[in-house]
Amino acid sequence: MSTSFSGFSPEALKFLSQLKRQNNRPWFLKNKETYEREIKGPTVSLVQAVNAEFRSWAPELVTEPKRAIYRIYRDVRFSPDKSPYKTHTAALFAPRGLEKHACAGFYFHLAPNELLIAAGAYMPGPKELLAIRNHIASNSAALRKILANPQLMALGGLQGDRLMRVPKGFSPDHPTADLIRYKQFLVWVQHAPEKAIGGELLPLLLHTFRTMLPLVRFLNAPLKPAKKEIMS
Repeated sequence: MSTSFSGFSPEALKFLSQLKRQNNRPWFLKNKETYEREIKGPTVSLVQAVNAEFRSWAPELVTEPKRAIYRIYRDVRFSPDKSPYKTHTAALFAPRGLEKHACAGFYFHLAPNELLIAAGAYMPGPKELLAIRNHIASNSAALRKILANPQLMALGGLQGDRLMRVPKGFSPDHPTADLIRYKQFLVWVQHAPEKAIGGELLPLLLHTFRTMLPLVRFLNAPLKPAKKEIMS
């Protein structure tokens, strides 16, 4: 499989900007052909190109486009915002066998105002969070070495929501208290959306994902296979 990807077109950013202003069903249906051509098709091609590279250095993260790419349609059932469409295109690369949003993986999205590239565990459940914290407590030197990587630090280092106090079950003066207080374990970097136009996007994604890979593998190491996957 070819690993080339020519990037999104300026029309893609134009479409997303217009969708942000005209977020309604009649407008979307009128412009659905543009969505398919400029957004959905290129996103599938990009995921396929990333997968082709992953096969040699991150095979556990190869994710078929149907599973990786988020739908454009918003779930508005419990949201005060009833806008029917997302105003970005996004994909998540998560290991098969682990719950898609509870484990660590790679993520990117392209929105009218940003290109976001991220990695880590965004929504670990109680079992996953406890497993990760215990893993950190037992392997803190390995994690600190990963986080001290200058390339990872240049992306902003470890981020995410944290507890005010050390969680129950851990000593308040635990040597890894600063790390086990995290409820999310994330690294992300933002770029101008224009970075997605042309052939620069794929090398940028792959370089950033390679930098983030040791953290993703560390966080997934203690997690057990899920009985069923959470669907997008």
